[in-house]
Formats: sequence, C-alpha cells, structure tokens
Amino acid sequence: TPALATAGTGDVLAGMIGALLAGGMAPREAACLAVFIHGRAAEHWSGAERALTADDLVECLPQAWLSLGATL
Repeated sequence: TPALATAGTGDVLAGMIGALLAGGMAPREAACLAVFIHGRAAEHWSGAERALTADDLVECLPQAWLSLGATL
C-alpha cells in the first residue's frame, strides 16, 4: 500500500522480522509473515486526513494480527 511510503514504517517492519526471528521462526517465514502483517496493518489504518506514521502503524498491528485468526 502507498501509505507505507513514510518515514519509520520500514523500521517497524524490521522490528517485526526481528521479533519473529527471536521467537524461533525460520528467516524466510518470518520475513513473509512480517511483510504480510505490515501491509495488513496499513490497510486497517483509517486516518485518511494525514499521512500514516510509524506510531500509527504500530497501533494497527494488533488488529492486523487478530484479523488472521491469531492470538496475541
């Protein structure tokens, strides 16, 4: 999504990948899952009146994760 073309959103993605790796997930799977959830989180953001920030993205992550049927 074009909403992710803002400062800091790539840092959020890197942190997600790192967290999944630290949790024992294989590198390829960690990267794929993180990219998918990263994009899904941006789709859940509803602040069309301003640009998405990294903080906004982080706030959308739980909703994105739960939309997959996962638990927190």
